[in-house]
Amino acid sequence: MTNKYCDISKLSIRQIDKPTAKKMVVKYHYSKLWTKCSVALGLFTQTGNEHSFFDEPEEKMVGVIVYGDPIGRLTGQSISDEIDRTEVLELTRLFIHDGYGSNIESWFISQSFNWLRKNMSEIKALISYASPVEGHCGTIYQATNWIYQGNNNRWNDGWLFKFEPDGRWKHGRTIFPYYNSNDPKEIQKKVTEPFWIKKEQQKHRYVYILAGKRDKKKIMKTLKHETLSYPKQSDIEQTEEIKLEPI
Repeated sequence: MTNKYCDISKLSIRQIDKPTAKKMVVKYHYSKLWTKCSVALGLFTQTGNEHSFFDEPEEKMVGVIVYGDPIGRLTGQSISDEIDRTEVLELTRLFIHDGYGSNIESWFISQSFNWLRKNMSEIKALISYASPVEGHCGTIYQATNWIYQGNNNRWNDGWLFKFEPDGRWKHGRTIFPYYNSNDPKEIQKKVTEPFWIKKEQQKHRYVYILAGKRDKKKIMKTLKHETLSYPKQSDIEQTEEIKLEPI
C-alpha cells in the first residue's frame, strides 16, 4: 500500500547521463519516446544499510526528469522579452515508479528547480505542456505553482493517428516519414489494415519563472500571455475516434 507522503529523508537527486535517462524513459514513460535533453536528473531512494556506520547506504533510481531546449526558437520571447532563447528550458519528460508516496512528484520537481538554480543559473524560466489527449490537465504543474497560460481553447487542424498492433496515438508529424503524408485520405491508400484518427487538441501551456527576485519581477511585469485559472480534470473534452479502412 502506498504511503500518503514520501519519506524525503531517504530521497536524493543528482545529474545522470543521457543513456541512463533514455533507458528509463523509453521503458517506462507512457510515450515510450526519447526527446531532446540538455540535462537529466535521477531520483534515488535508499534501500538498505542506512544505519550502517561504515558503509554508504544502498540506493536505487526510481525516477527521472528531463529538461531540454524548447523546439521553438522564440519560446523565450513568447514568455517575456526579458528572456532569451538560451535562458529557457522545457520540462519534456517526468517519470517516477509507483509506491513512493503521493507527494513525490512535486518534491522531485521542486528539487530539480533548486538543482537548476545552483548548476544552471543562466536559466530564467521553464516551460512545459500537458496533453489533453493523454488525459492530462497539468495537475503536477499546479501542485508546484507553475503559471497557467491556457491552450487557446481550440482544436488544432491536425489529426492524431493510431495503428495496430502498436495502439498508441501519434502526431501527424511522427508518421509523415513513413507515409510521406499526414492526410488521412492519402494514408488510407497506403495501408493494408484499418487505423483510427481523432482531432488533435491544443496542449495546456505552463510556465515557471526560475529567475531571482529582481529578474523575476521584471519578467512577471512583461509576460506575453495572460495568467489564467488552472484547468480541472473534468474540463478535458473527449474527442471522437474515427475508424478508417484501406482504400
